[in-house]
Amino acid sequence: MKQIACPKCNSQELIKSGVVKGRQRYRCKPCGFSFTVLKEGKSIDPYYVIKALQLYIEGVTYREIERILGISHVSVMNWVKKFNIKAPDNHEYRPTYKVLTQTELLGFFADKDVLKSSGCMITELGDKFMMIKWERFRKNAL
Repeated sequence: MKQIACPKCNSQELIKSGVVKGRQRYRCKPCGFSFTVLKEGKSIDPYYVIKALQLYIEGVTYREIERILGISHVSVMNWVKKFNIKAPDNHEYRPTYKVLTQTELLGFFADKDVLKSSGCMITELGDKFMMIKWERFRKNAL
């Protein structure tokens, strides 16, 4: 656990001095300064941040990432801005994704016709696997 120190003199000799708006208030013994400790925000495992950014780069939308990982699409947008991630502009290919167990994944690749698609990426997703496929848009012949 983090040690709390006085923001004025950096002393750790503190006494509790009430609660204000749900936050513990402290008073420093040496200098008499009173302060509250800021709440720490909810932290998300870096594994999910990396997965969300990978999916974004592969062309999966914010809302789809939210449904897949269970992380707010707003958080994903903030990470994209924070890390200055640019998704490639590619209008010829369309990504589709499936979340599969290991057995389903093996069965999927047993079908030889699957290998004829435009591209495929498999990434670990907790105890399952996510497969992202790219398929070329077909232009109608006039």
